[in-house]
This record gives sequence, structure tokens and C-alpha cells, in this order.
Amino acid sequence: MSRLNEKVALVTGASKGIGAGIARRLARDGAKVVVNYAASAREAQSVVAEITDAGGRAIATRADVRIKAEVDALIASAIAEFGRLDILVNNAGRYQFAKVEESTEALYRQQFDLNVLAPLLVTGAAVPFLKQGASIINISSFVTRILPSESAIYSGTKGAIDAITGVLSRELGPRGIRVNAVNPGLIETDGTHANGVMGSDFRAWNEQQTPLGRIGQVEDIASIVSFLACDDAGWVTGECIVGSGGMR
Repeated sequence: MSRLNEKVALVTGASKGIGAGIARRLARDGAKVVVNYAASAREAQSVVAEITDAGGRAIATRADVRIKAEVDALIASAIAEFGRLDILVNNAGRYQFAKVEESTEALYRQQFDLNVLAPLLVTGAAVPFLKQGASIINISSFVTRILPSESAIYSGTKGAIDAITGVLSRELGPRGIRVNAVNPGLIETDGTHANGVMGSDFRAWNEQQTPLGRIGQVEDIASIVSFLACDDAGWVTGECIVGSGGMR
């Protein structure tokens, strides 16, 4: 029996990149998956098609997770379709580096609204439906460890997520709900290709600084998330697990 058999998972920002990889992996491990997206309907439906073609169950649901009314509708859709919710992966996010003198209110709000406010809204809406043994997994970043220049806003959002993870593990622990974070290193995705990272000095520097000698792949992170979501991780909560090939 698959280790997530009969569980229902919601993954935000799951139409592409790390979120899509997480959705596919959770489905492969037996979960029914709600693939959330904000704008990329075609990509989200493609993820659903991959899951269903492989014998799994999934639906794609649009919601801007920065807006409470849409978050409430997202959770309601998951419950209406599958009748329960066991796993929440707060993955939706964005990043943009900028020198501190070039930081703007707009840049701050773009990143904090999606990277911090959204996980709080989604978690708050999901908690009434989560029962003993449920798992919340927040996708953070290894920037909270390496603190790269020109990342004050982005690193600030992920530092907030690390702190929120710890707080919620204490707040929700008495209900039997575990809360952990995964802090990925540099991961190869469509986004990092589109942004020119794959052929950059930044990639080369990452490879040189990483003990395992390579950058990460989506499956590297998806496998950690799947472990945290399953009952084998039942004694793990309040942790921020760095998935960076040993880079610190």
C-alpha cells in the first residue's frame, strides 16, 4: 500500500516548478491531490492529466491565495470533491532580488503578500478541516541560511515562514497537526531556466559550494515533502529541513 493512500493533499502554486513536482509525487505515493493555480490553467490541467493518466486522482482549482474569499472557496472545493483534507503544502510564492536602495513598497508587497500572507490565509482556512495526524508543509528557502546579497525582501519573507512554522507547530500540536518547512537550495525548474539562472555564474557558484556537487532537482524536494506528509514522520514537527545538497 502506498504510504499516502486515502489521504487528500492541497498544494498551492502547483501548476509548474516545485509545486507541480510535489503534486505529482504525492499522487504517486497514493494521495488525492488538489492542484491550485492562480493564472496557469493549462499547466495545472496538464499536471492533473499526468496524475490521472498514471491512475491517480486530482483536480485543478483556481484561487488567488492572497485573497481570503478565494482561499475559502479553494478549501470548500477540496472538501466538496474529496470529503476531507489531510495534507497542506504552502508552496505558492515568488522571488525577486533587489539592492536595498532599489527596494520599493510594491516589491515588498508583491513578495510578502504571496510568500507570507497567503500561507497564513490558507492555513487558517484549512485548519478547521484538519484532524489528528494531518500535516502542513511550508516551502521556505535556504536563503535564510546563506543570506545572499540583494535578497533582503525575499529572505525576509522566508525568515518569516521559518518563524511561522515554529509558532504553528506549537499552536497546532495539541490538535495532532504537524507543521514543518522545507528550505530548498537552488532547484532546476522552468522558472530558473526562464530567468537565465541555469547558465549563470550563480549556478556555477552553487555547484562549487555544494558538497554533493550539483544543483537540486524538483524530485529532491518533492521526496522530502512526501516523507513529511506521511505517518512515518509522525514524530517530526516544528522543523525546517534544508534540502540543498549540504550547502549552508
